[in-house]
Amino acid sequence: MLTVKSLNQFYGGSHTLWDVDLSVSAGSLMCVMGRNGMGKTTLLKCIMGLLPATSGTITFDGVELATRPAHERARLGIGYVPQGREIFPHLTVEENLRVGLGVRKNASRSIPRRVFDLFPVLKQMLNRLGGDLSGGQQQQLAIGRALVIEPKLLILDEPTEGIQPNIVHEIGDVVLRLNREEGLAVLLVEQKLPFARRVASEFCILDRGRRVAAGAIGELTDGVVRAHLSV
Repeated sequence: MLTVKSLNQFYGGSHTLWDVDLSVSAGSLMCVMGRNGMGKTTLLKCIMGLLPATSGTITFDGVELATRPAHERARLGIGYVPQGREIFPHLTVEENLRVGLGVRKNASRSIPRRVFDLFPVLKQMLNRLGGDLSGGQQQQLAIGRALVIEPKLLILDEPTEGIQPNIVHEIGDVVLRLNREEGLAVLLVEQKLPFARRVASEFCILDRGRRVAAGAIGELTDGVVRAHLSV
C-alpha cells in the first residue's frame, strides 16, 4: 500500500533522513519508534508532502507521491493526525470535522456516522469550540477529522502525547478497532512502549535518521529496546 524507498531529506544544512525504507501493507499497523529528534515526524511530513524529500520515492497504491501536494495525498486516501493535534481552536467541533470533507472523492458533505460511533463525546460537543476541549478530547477530534475522509491509510504522530491514561486506552481501543474490524492500515509514531506493543503488528526504529531495526512487534525485544530506545 505505502512504500518508501531510499528516502533522503535535508533540513537546512542537516541531513535528517538517510536512505530510509519503509513499507506499510494493507491491513497492517506499523509503529515507527525512536528517541527524540531521530527523524520520525520528518518522515511522516515527507510522506504527507509537508516537507520536501531530497531523493528517494514514496508510492501509495501504486501512485508516486513526489510531485503531489498534501491535499492530493489526502484525496488519494491518506488521513493524517499531526503531532500536537493542530485542531482549529476557534472553530466548533462540527466545523473542525467538516474541514476534512473538502478533500473527499465523492460529493458527500455529511460527517460519516462512524466518527460519532467511535467518539460519542464529539457528537455531544458539536457546538463547543475546539479550544475549549480537554487535551484528550482534542486528540479524539483530530482523529475524527482525519477519519472524515474515510481513508485507506491513517497516519498518527504521537497520539498519546500529553493525554490522560484513560483516554490513551480509549484511543488504543479505537485504533485496534479500525485496524482489526475495518481493515484500515495504520502508520503510527509512538514513544510509549506499552502502547506500541499493545496495538502494533510491526515496528521500525529510526536512529539519527537511519532505519536501524524493523520487524514484527514480537521481535521488539528488551535487547532491541535497550540498544535503540533507552535514554
